[in-house]
Amino acid sequence: MNIEKKAKMILDEVKKAIVGKDGVLKLILASILADGHILIEDLPGLAKTLMAKSFAKALGLQFKRVQFTPDLLPSDILGINVFNQKTLEFEFRKGPVFTNILLADEINRSPPKTQSALLEAMQERQVTIDGKTYPLPKPFIVIATQNPIEQEGTYPLPEAQLDRFLVRLRVGYPNREDEKEILRRRIERKQEEVDIKPVVSPEDVLKMQKEIEDVYVSDAIIEYIVSIVWATREDKRDIEVGVSPRGSLALLKLARAYAAINGRDYVIPDDVKAIAVPALSHRIILKRELWYTKVSQEAIIEKILDKVPVPKFE
Repeated sequence: MNIEKKAKMILDEVKKAIVGKDGVLKLILASILADGHILIEDLPGLAKTLMAKSFAKALGLQFKRVQFTPDLLPSDILGINVFNQKTLEFEFRKGPVFTNILLADEINRSPPKTQSALLEAMQERQVTIDGKTYPLPKPFIVIATQNPIEQEGTYPLPEAQLDRFLVRLRVGYPNREDEKEILRRRIERKQEEVDIKPVVSPEDVLKMQKEIEDVYVSDAIIEYIVSIVWATREDKRDIEVGVSPRGSLALLKLARAYAAINGRDYVIPDDVKAIAVPALSHRIILKRELWYTKVSQEAIIEKILDKVPVPKFE
């Protein structure tokens, strides 16, 4: 069974719970297959938690959720050594980070020390407690959420830590027809919970992640990716700090996953264009004078995509 067929099964299952957000769901699946972490930045009540839970169920993965609060400690996420009075030895009690998909809800509500502890685990895929290292399960994906309008009592993620996320997504409100469909489905099922069944196993997910590495990327596509990234560094009018090489690698990984989901074993320019905004917008810092305007990072990346010549696909 190829990636396209499995991807369709996964997305069809998730769509039982999520109505009308096909583009966002496809990007989340592409990020998971590219073995990257996801930041969802949007208003409350737009099914961010439901998306994470639905993907975990459909993929047959273990899921845990942590509500980030100002008093949350690193040990509350990573785990802690506890003294066992029977054995007279310390035992390590694993924290919620020991899972396949971890939902870090409202990550900007916890202080930097707690954020950094999670982000270190995300990067290293392991946890070190009192000098002993514990590997995290495979696959390990963090889906973090934050509310863009509530800034009081929050600790915004620094740019260097935002860079750890493969993509930043915005869900947005459903359209009128989709919202009617959400209500109809709720009436039909007669309960809050949506019954999502696993359609693949954790082993399948790891295999799919491995198969992504075989997706062909031509020199023309590599040149196109580098041209987009360099355009962010050369834009001295709008951008203070451009995309780092980690951003180039993010584009490459996501484009390969996106191509595979679409049934191809090679990347085309449209794959790069489809994922460039969510992959790069959080990796640029705009000029200070733009902070007080309505110009967004996404709009700047879209402007760059319009300027950079697209290679001819043969």
